[in-house]
Order: sequence, then structure tokens, then C-alpha cells
Amino acid sequence: MFFVSLVVPLFHRDLGGAGRPPLVILPGFLGSSRNWQTAGAGLASRFHVRALDLRNHGCSPGSSEMTFDAMIEDVQGWMEAQDLATATLLGHSMGGKVAMRLACRYPARVARLIAIDIAPKEYAGMAQRAEVIAMNELRLDGLRSRAEAELRLEGRVDSWAMRKFITSLLERDAGGHWRWTVNLPVLTAALPELVKPPLEPGDRFDGPASFILGGKSRFVEAGDHAIIRRHFPAATIMTIAESGHNPHIESRKAFVQAVLSEG
Repeated sequence: MFFVSLVVPLFHRDLGGAGRPPLVILPGFLGSSRNWQTAGAGLASRFHVRALDLRNHGCSPGSSEMTFDAMIEDVQGWMEAQDLATATLLGHSMGGKVAMRLACRYPARVARLIAIDIAPKEYAGMAQRAEVIAMNELRLDGLRSRAEAELRLEGRVDSWAMRKFITSLLERDAGGHWRWTVNLPVLTAALPELVKPPLEPGDRFDGPASFILGGKSRFVEAGDHAIIRRHFPAATIMTIAESGHNPHIESRKAFVQAVLSEG
């Protein structure tokens, strides 16, 4: 018996390819459909590409509940609203965990699973993420610009690229005050749950599955390949050597070619 969540109606961006087989993108933690516009347009040569904002992210509604079960019910609800019986699911990082769980629990919904730089394992060391701590510590009242926010983040977030990404999550509300485009309190509280494995020991998806990894990333190690194949026996595993955790941004051309070659 599976947990049934109150479904959140998800926002999506249509990135092109109407009339082609459907591909649905599930972004990672803190990510949104906005981050997938360029890579998604490249994938539209083969697929009708739509990128979602998961609950508590981007333009989708917030909810106090932030679990894998809740998110897979959201995606299923969105697919039903779009009259999609089945689709290729492409999930990055946390979105990859959501896609894995949905594929195992509702295999008829998934024509192919594509998981980007994530394995179905626990990431215990990420329950306290430096960027999330820095976001919570950043005082938004009196903030004048994203550039000022980026300066304040120096010393707290080592990566220049991560600082840029964090400040991209800031926007002004109707009153001109800065706000986060993610539900930061809920996501912070949910992190210990989201770093857990998305699957139970007996979960299995026998359909086609592709795992595309970043060669410079440490999210998926050689020892994790056996875990992947235990749950996804038909999986192919491909590494983009020059990429880190975000191949759709860091090595976009190679990433698009990898997805299309597997599709």
C-alpha cells in the first residue's frame, strides 16, 4: 500500500518538439525548469520536451510536505492533466531520485528512465549543505542587488558557479523586496529525508534506463554501479568525462548527444 499525497499542480515549460515522443524533465534540488531551457531545446530535435518545477521550486506551489512519494504523485497528476499515458522521464540529482521511484512504482508510466548524476543510495553527508546554510543566513532585508548578495556569500560558498546559481534564485516581489524562488524553510527541513535512498530493497524497473554521470563529480562512484543495476537491470551507464554534477550546463553539447544516443 503506497502513501497518497495531496497533489500539487506543477508548473511546466514547453521547450519544443511538439508531435514527437514526450520527454519530461525533473530538475534537481533548488533547480527549476528555467535551468533546462537551452539543453531542453537541444533535446527537442528528438522529443517533445517539457520541464517541470517540482513542488516548493520555481513557479510551482509550495507545500509543507516534501517527500519522494508526494513528488511522484505530483508528477503523475501533471501527466494525467497533460493526457500523457507514458513518457521518457529525465531526472537530475533529486529529480533523478523522483524519476527512479516513479519508474519502480508505476512502470507503465515510464517509457525510459534517464537519471543524471545520481544513484539510488543515501547521501548522508549532504543532510547539511553549505549552500543551504548560507542561503538561510543571508539577510534579504536591505539587500540592494544580486551582486551584493554574491559578495555576502563569499567565504561561505567556495564555488563561484554555486554563488551565481544561488543568487539566480533571488527575485523581487511586488513591493520591490528580495525573496527566494524556492520554499527555503521547507526544503531545509526536508533535506534529511531527501538524502535518503529513494527506493526500497525490492524496487525494480525492468524497462530501458540510462544513467549519465559527470566524470568530475563524486555523486556516483564505481561501487554504486552494482546498486544501480540491482534496481535497473537493463541500465546503461555513461560518463561525460569533462563534466561535473551538472552536465546539462557544464557540457551541454556532449550531454544532449548522450541523451539522444540513448533515446
